[in-house]
Amino acid sequence: MSRDLSLRKLRYFMAVAKSGRVTQAAIDLNVSQSSITTGVKEIEEQVGVALFRRTSRGMTLTREGSRFLQRVNYAFQALDDAFDGLQDSHPTLKGTLRLAMTYTVAGYYMPPLLAQFQRRYPWVKVELYEVSRPEIEEGLTSGEFDLAILLTSNIEHHQWLEKLTLTQSRRRLWVNGQHELLKRDHITLQDIAHYPYIMLTVDEADQSALKYWKPEGISPNILFRTSSVEAVRSMVANGTGVTILSDMVYRPWSLDGKRIEHIELNNPIPPMELGLSWPRNRPLSPAAKAFCELAQGFSI
Repeated sequence: MSRDLSLRKLRYFMAVAKSGRVTQAAIDLNVSQSSITTGVKEIEEQVGVALFRRTSRGMTLTREGSRFLQRVNYAFQALDDAFDGLQDSHPTLKGTLRLAMTYTVAGYYMPPLLAQFQRRYPWVKVELYEVSRPEIEEGLTSGEFDLAILLTSNIEHHQWLEKLTLTQSRRRLWVNGQHELLKRDHITLQDIAHYPYIMLTVDEADQSALKYWKPEGISPNILFRTSSVEAVRSMVANGTGVTILSDMVYRPWSLDGKRIEHIELNNPIPPMELGLSWPRNRPLSPAAKAFCELAQGFSI
């Protein structure tokens, strides 16, 4: 079997895996839909397995596709490491960066970004803090933290803080792999209001959810509240309930190997926004500036 998998085709595969739609992947990469479709098909022919399940709602990763995506991510990380190793480090940049983050950032976004920063700026001492959004806002204004990376869509004290959104992550409905809602072409919040709902509470996810439920004049039928993403994932996968969460924390399989599907809703659900924040009345340190510059070119 040929192993000639170009980086271009692998990027097509990653874009479809991220968005779940060929049309969106084509927009994200600024190429034609036919290029995306052909590239993904050629990869599947070369590896000899189906990487996606095609449905009327889009494309979702198979178990083999999820494993392949994990390995492709490792490969691109290795490429980043190789290029970083050839670039000059910045021994003249020293000091301390006091960097705060919230739970979601720490678990689903920060690790590869932090590793890249540490490789590039080995003489900067990074002090890390995982705290809540209110604690971050207070710490930035008091000078306890130099910089924070958090859900910028949750920031309250805009008058005191600068913010720079780095990425947006769509929120979609999560159901188990045999759920009856998968048979429908159009689903609204009204359609799911009577189903048991598993409400994630960490990073103010419950408050964010009510912001798009309330305008519809309805409320979710909350069965269970939890701060654990894995608890939500397992309960949805086992058919205990449904939820709406961002693609950033979505994984197609629970820890016990059961399938989770995510579905686009017809209601206008705002995306989760993640980015940087720092105090307006205090200039960024050189280390903080370097982190901001690196973060703006970073993607997962």
